[in-house]
Amino acid sequence: MHREQRQRTQDLLKTKGVEQALFASFNSVKWLTGFTPTLQTGPNFFSGGPPLVWYEDGHFTLIVVDGFTAAAEAFDQEPDGTLVTYLGYTIEQPIAGADHLTTALRQVLGQSKSNGVMGLEERDVPFLLWNVLQVVFEGEIAFEPIDGELEPLRMVKSEEEIAKLRENFALTDLGHAVARQAVAVGKREIDIWTAMHSAIQEKAGSRVPFGNDCVVGHREGNNIGGWPLDHEIRPNDSLIVDLSTILYGYWSDSCATYYPNEPTPQQVAMHKTAAEALDFGISLIKPGAVAKEIDQKVRQFIADAGYPVYPHHTGHGVGVSGHEGPRIVPYNDEVIEEGMVILLEPGIYLPGETGVRLEDAMLVTSNGVEMLTGHDKSLP
Repeated sequence: MHREQRQRTQDLLKTKGVEQALFASFNSVKWLTGFTPTLQTGPNFFSGGPPLVWYEDGHFTLIVVDGFTAAAEAFDQEPDGTLVTYLGYTIEQPIAGADHLTTALRQVLGQSKSNGVMGLEERDVPFLLWNVLQVVFEGEIAFEPIDGELEPLRMVKSEEEIAKLRENFALTDLGHAVARQAVAVGKREIDIWTAMHSAIQEKAGSRVPFGNDCVVGHREGNNIGGWPLDHEIRPNDSLIVDLSTILYGYWSDSCATYYPNEPTPQQVAMHKTAAEALDFGISLIKPGAVAKEIDQKVRQFIADAGYPVYPHHTGHGVGVSGHEGPRIVPYNDEVIEEGMVILLEPGIYLPGETGVRLEDAMLVTSNGVEMLTGHDKSLP
């Protein structure tokens, strides 16, 4: 599980002269180990901090609260992996997850064999663990910040990651099929959202974390995105549904725009332009293309059609987080590579009146793309 990711990381650390490393970013932990908890309501109540990964001599140790043992035990079977758990919930003594995590980390680090350079994701290390690091190594090790160092590696997906993403995109396709059938005058944003979520979880056979936007076109202030509320769909309205699921710790993403009845001539023209802009953008995605040049060309396509240019990104990558590199935005010089998974999502918005956004996901191949989303984005 995720061996290719760990090998890439090991190669990176060697080039930096880093002998040991502590990874504390949850996205790094997911990417390195495949571990992802099922809890959707924030951090585990009984844990002492985030899940951690310790690296030394080509070996990775995953440290998690014991409540996540079942979700993490597969990693313990990996030849380069070890699972360490610590006590979380108990009725036998006061709950002291932070103390137990500190003890577990001391034990793992106390077995360290070298005093060289230690890589550290500083932004995500809880303050209480800093003292542990200082005491264990007695100031005889140099800390090298490695925040963000794995993000460029995450852009090119392994076959294992692509398989997980395909399952996610199949769920979003299902959600959009449900939304297209459910949209009707008098229904609320939250009604459409609930219908999609119910169908997706029934298909998956488990709870599935769910995002992002479900907004009617007549929303005042912001009809580009937002959580579904009790706004009713009106005649001649539009409904933007931007949908992500999280499965195996990986995100999908997709967007379509629906209409409760026959769209107005203005909506038809807007929708067709957005669809043409999306197709144009897809034609630009290939190895060697530059992110900011794709962004500029798609924005210009919308402007040339006489519409206000959308204020958000043209696209982005996706993986263990909802937005990853490469970002398809004006500043980004990153070059598109085979194996990247990229979303494109041009839109046109008339505030308080109507809006349209269409989004597809694609896997970059040697000479173009393979589409990963298959939801119906056509006009009714």
